[in-house]
Amino acid sequence: MNLWTLFAIARARTPQKEALEFVNVESGNAPIRMSYEELYTQAERWATAFAQMGLRKGDRVAFFLGNRPEFVIAYLAVLRAGAIMVPINLRYRRMEIYHILNDCTPRFLVTEKAQEPILAELTSTDLGGVERILAVDAVDEWLSPVETQRPPLVHGEDLALIMYTSGTTGRSKGAMISHNNVLATVTGLMAAWAWQADDVILLPLPLFHVHGLVVGLHCALASGATVRLRPKFDAEETIDVLAHGGATLFFGVPTLYVRLLDLLERMDPKPDFNRMRLFCSGSAPLAAETYIAFEDLTGHRILERYGMTETGMNLSNPYIGPRVPGSVGTPLPGVFARIVDGQNHELAPGSEGELLVRGSNVFDGYWNDKEKTAASFSVDEAGIRWFHTGDLAVQDPESGYVTLLGRRHELIISGGFNIYPREIEELLLSYPGIRDAAVIGAPHPEWGEVPLACLVCEGEIDEISLVNWCKSQLASFKVPRHFRYVNELPRNAMGKVLKHLLK
Repeated sequence: MNLWTLFAIARARTPQKEALEFVNVESGNAPIRMSYEELYTQAERWATAFAQMGLRKGDRVAFFLGNRPEFVIAYLAVLRAGAIMVPINLRYRRMEIYHILNDCTPRFLVTEKAQEPILAELTSTDLGGVERILAVDAVDEWLSPVETQRPPLVHGEDLALIMYTSGTTGRSKGAMISHNNVLATVTGLMAAWAWQADDVILLPLPLFHVHGLVVGLHCALASGATVRLRPKFDAEETIDVLAHGGATLFFGVPTLYVRLLDLLERMDPKPDFNRMRLFCSGSAPLAAETYIAFEDLTGHRILERYGMTETGMNLSNPYIGPRVPGSVGTPLPGVFARIVDGQNHELAPGSEGELLVRGSNVFDGYWNDKEKTAASFSVDEAGIRWFHTGDLAVQDPESGYVTLLGRRHELIISGGFNIYPREIEELLLSYPGIRDAAVIGAPHPEWGEVPLACLVCEGEIDEISLVNWCKSQLASFKVPRHFRYVNELPRNAMGKVLKHLLK
């Protein structure tokens, strides 16, 4: 089985049911609606066009594309063609896009006219050998009139995605995710969260992220549910849809719940979300204060879960049962977890250590990086391979629930996005007048953390010019929000910056 056949089951069961509704509040355009049959037919036609343009099984197709129906169609078409989709964060700019395109060397780049100004800054070298740039809002120029052709045989072990994930050192790594990896996460969540065909999910999360793509879109399409896709999050529209019974599910990152609370607190009377059966939060730790305040205002308890790009979903608070603020619950169906010390010895519940996971959901390794792949896994006494999450955790001895304590390394998580300091530091060191730089996470009430840069400079630095320069090179969420100037950075005998002293 593969992800296309999983989607085909829902299409065969309820072909005329609405699969997708897309509304762009800012444009004011009428909603776009597609049934399962329409979505299936369009995806097959696009897959045929890709094949006629030379796309073959195993080829990579990069997506630099916002949430829209064509994203879903093109993604399903790539799966149908046996190719591999490589999503690119829309906040990325030249340096980051260059790295991804030259690392995985996609043949096609699927995009939209709104991204043309950014792509126009890329040279032919930056594109990494991309043969075709296909704009989905000019689809008539390249879409084949032929409806279908015989697709290649796609196995569960074949790659479906290469998703670039942030680490704490070096550049981002391409996690190789197979059809089976995604299937394991989807089927596990369908069981754990009681997905039904009559569910409707309001989905403003970006589809270039595993949260929106796998947890939201894939689970819905596999269940035969309806996806109300949005180009981005709008707090007022979200409350309006939920208050009028327009959805049964809402998935968000903690930042979105903070924004919903800000609006809900000012509303009188409070809206009634009586049709909602599940609010879910992930991609970053949810503050207990946010959990409690949301329950006080709405009567709904947010379900917090834990996953990673490399593993899909690992743990979850229960759908039926107590949900503990600050905890990520217990392993999902088919997932095994253990907490170990620095020598990889399993610790008893109540002891703090690194969280390791294994299961069909866990990826096999990083694209073109055997060294980092080897460093990310260990083998236990029984010869079983475990993935090192890099997260410190503790398991409650009585409930078995797991609580995350922080990153083993210095990863910064801001609004659900991972930021690794070294990338920013290397960029800062290329700026005239900056002699040394270290980036750490600073607490922020809405985003959780934001980057703070400690700089050793030769003379004075014009911060406005520095910030503008950083914005031209990096995604906005990676640009330091604060700067501190020091005479020197604290280092150990080996020259490593002691970031805990900076904090």
